Amino acid sequence: MAKYLLLKHYRGAPASVNDVPMDRWTPDEISDHVQYMQDFADRLEGTGEFVDGQALAPEGTWVRYDGEGRPPVTDGPFAETKDLIAGWMVIDVDSHERAVELAGELSAAPGAGGRPIHEWLEVRPFLTAPPTITE
Repeated sequence: MAKYLLLKHYRGAPASVNDVPMDRWTPDEISDHVQYMQDFADRLEGTGEFVDGQALAPEGTWVRYDGEGRPPVTDGPFAETKDLIAGWMVIDVDSHERAVELAGELSAAPGAGGRPIHEWLEVRPFLTAPPTITE
């Protein structure tokens, strides 16, 4: 089994087919979208492929180390940022092909008008331990 991160973007990904921003959806369209994702996660939980997933708020803060004994430096939030993550899901599957298959299915979540979004999802494998080299 291999773990993959499926990233949903507010911005920063290629435009989806049903490219109506969520802030213009009706409350029922938002509910249907969230329910689709919950049903998807429930099904993967049943197959043992679901690990975790969360939606993220659009605001955030950049933080970096500023030296020994000094508090972290913060900046933001930046609403104009190019890339803004909407949420994520971690899956544990047998192959990259299965991760892509599931991402394609999740991409069909309904959006405006109840039509599938056909949104782009980023599929990222978890970094595994490097191979042990013996001489």
